[in-house]
Amino acid sequence: MRVDRIWEFLQRLSPLTRSCLLTELERLEMCGVDMPGTADLQARLRAELRPDGPNEAPTPSKYFFAPLEPLLVSSAPEHANTGRIARSSLTPIWEWINRDLLPIMARDYEDQMKRLIASNKPRDAQQTASIFQTKVAKSLEGNLALPDGAERARARLAAYTASPTVYADLVKIMGALRARETLAGFSKALPEKIQKFDDAQVAKITALLDGFRKKDPNAVPFALALVAGRLKTPRELIRLATKPARSRRATDVAATPYAISVSMVLDQIDDKRIALRVALKKNRVVDARDILADIDNSEAAIQAGIRELAVSEWGARLRNIRAAIVADVEVEVSRFPDEIGHILQMRNGHGNGLLSGLVWKGRDAISDSAAFCKRLIG
Repeated sequence: MRVDRIWEFLQRLSPLTRSCLLTELERLEMCGVDMPGTADLQARLRAELRPDGPNEAPTPSKYFFAPLEPLLVSSAPEHANTGRIARSSLTPIWEWINRDLLPIMARDYEDQMKRLIASNKPRDAQQTASIFQTKVAKSLEGNLALPDGAERARARLAAYTASPTVYADLVKIMGALRARETLAGFSKALPEKIQKFDDAQVAKITALLDGFRKKDPNAVPFALALVAGRLKTPRELIRLATKPARSRRATDVAATPYAISVSMVLDQIDDKRIALRVALKKNRVVDARDILADIDNSEAAIQAGIRELAVSEWGARLRNIRAAIVADVEVEVSRFPDEIGHILQMRNGHGNGLLSGLVWKGRDAISDSAAFCKRLIG
């Protein structure tokens, strides 16, 4: 009865508002937030708003955000991924554009796009979307440059989502839309898949990045995100920073043109930290083991690739991530029975990072958790 009453209220809201609500519920779920009683509401909203699943027919908003697709991540947006945009930020930002930024232009765009989509004119629809993308990018640039522009945007976006990174994503969307043609050309020049990121491939990709950087230096993080998406092992992105460095010392690596790739690999680890916490909360023990193994291998790669890491900002951030993982594991695994220990042994785990020791070292006071973590790491 309670769900029915809430559903009756939701039906009075606009479809865009209901879509924003569904996105927010999914975002909170990805963050591992317990939301008892929302499963039925989410199911009803998905059935109404996404009757054909995630790949439903094109919409005006899908056309608008199409250039951003290679940059989107579906992980929980608890931190600002360099060069990447949280997919869950798109719906609240789209509602903000429609209601606050350019309401009249957005309404005209929606009407025109619906006619083009119904008439099956994808080329015309893409051109119309491109025109509106330019208008939105210019409007964002002007509005956010005002003395109180950023604060007003933050305040209005807070009405649509509680995500701590949505404003950062808005700024990134502005930059990515301005650089969309340059990024499209760079994407076409990249190999479809980089199976082996050896010295020869690093040299080729670096040459492409150098050319891109001359055209649009501010969009380099987006270009690096595109490279990471093509790598078989995304953590190898740090080779773009370590390979050209004078030495492997952190200060020398930080002086290279693509040093930001190290921060992007730390973003990857932080994403996996969140995924690990959610897996543990949902008792997906095998998934948790595999995620933790991946984290350990990524940390090992950074430790091996960069010397004097501990005294750098990267080292400080890695310690913070590691401490958060330790805390999450200790909280969650105390609920698990010892009988599942045999499931938790890592298969083919070769990580030699510091995490595997720190997760359980010195935690004798909570022996059950310690034993679990030790088995989980392998």
